[in-house]
Amino acid sequence: MQMIRGIRSLPRTVWLVSLISLVNDAASDMIYPLVPLYLASVLMAGPKALGLIEGIAEAVSSLLKLFAGVLADRSGKVRAWVIAGYGIAGFARPLIGLATSWFGVLACRFADRVGKGLRSAPRDALINLSIEPNQRGLAFGFHRAMDNLGAVIGPLLAALLLALGVGLRNVFLLAAIPAVLVLALAFAVPEPEHPASMAKQPFRWTLAGMPAPFRRYLCVLGLFTLGNSSNMFLLLRANELGASAMRVTLMWALFSFVAALLSTPLSALSDRFGRARMLTLAWTAYAAAYLLIGLLPAADWALWLAFGAYGVVTASLEGTEKALVADFVPRERSGTAFGWYNLVSGILLLPASLVFGWIWQGVSPFAAFAFGAACALAAALLLRFWVSAEATDSAR
Repeated sequence: MQMIRGIRSLPRTVWLVSLISLVNDAASDMIYPLVPLYLASVLMAGPKALGLIEGIAEAVSSLLKLFAGVLADRSGKVRAWVIAGYGIAGFARPLIGLATSWFGVLACRFADRVGKGLRSAPRDALINLSIEPNQRGLAFGFHRAMDNLGAVIGPLLAALLLALGVGLRNVFLLAAIPAVLVLALAFAVPEPEHPASMAKQPFRWTLAGMPAPFRRYLCVLGLFTLGNSSNMFLLLRANELGASAMRVTLMWALFSFVAALLSTPLSALSDRFGRARMLTLAWTAYAAAYLLIGLLPAADWALWLAFGAYGVVTASLEGTEKALVADFVPRERSGTAFGWYNLVSGILLLPASLVFGWIWQGVSPFAAFAFGAACALAAALLLRFWVSAEATDSAR
């Protein structure tokens, strides 16, 4: 009951932004689980091409997240960035269905990630500016829960369409319909109240003036991200183990459902027990989940269990990571801080995806997943013993 009361007390802006994320991710995840299958079965491209596509797209997105975050702080306006970002991404994604080569898929994913880059840091700053400090874990967890709920609806819609005989290309094109609703909802988001000093902030593209614990946290986050390659490799792994296109989409729906169900309560726990403790446990569990997926011999019940476990891990870390960013920095620099967070957690996806694809194709899938697990475990240890407990647990 306390959890329900806390969710109901969240501001209208958090609810509205969360609803936008739900619809947007439903559209995105109609497509996302099918991209590696589309590349492999229709366009005849392998893991290296997938790594290059995802790495470049996410790297560009990450650079734009910093750009948009800094300018949002400088201008004192965040709403316009949210509208532009959702609009560009929503209408770029369906064009994958018109691609005739992996270069076309790269162009569409590039445009999709440009949209995400423009909206992500301002959207996170908008949430932070709309809530009280003791609501951070709950608010960011609730937003991620709604985001993941959309990721349940999307694959289920895709699976239904595939079962009805709709081709892969047409499934992509149909994702344009929810994009219109997302844009309409984005225009309804109000501009939040800003701190008086926010618009006076100078342009700062560096970490100068940011607290030392925040800079250390970004370093550790970078190490974790180096082993956190695109989730598309998980879907490719399921397909390689023998899962059909429909089963892959349903496994992704299971992952997203578990993440949606648990994101709010697990992130809210960090409001009481400390962000560092929660994140250390989450990154350690991530390492275990990656090893499990790398070791599986076939697409049987254990693979379904592994996707469910990965959903628990994702639920425990997504909202907590962002709440920790908000703990470290003053509100007037929220956009810049979230820009740096998104830059670090995204820019390294290029080398992470390239390295993962190279190890997969050059050595073995297990070696690639073992590398990711090692990075996550090392990051968990550094978070515990290098980023000071006093700083990281200040949000208790």
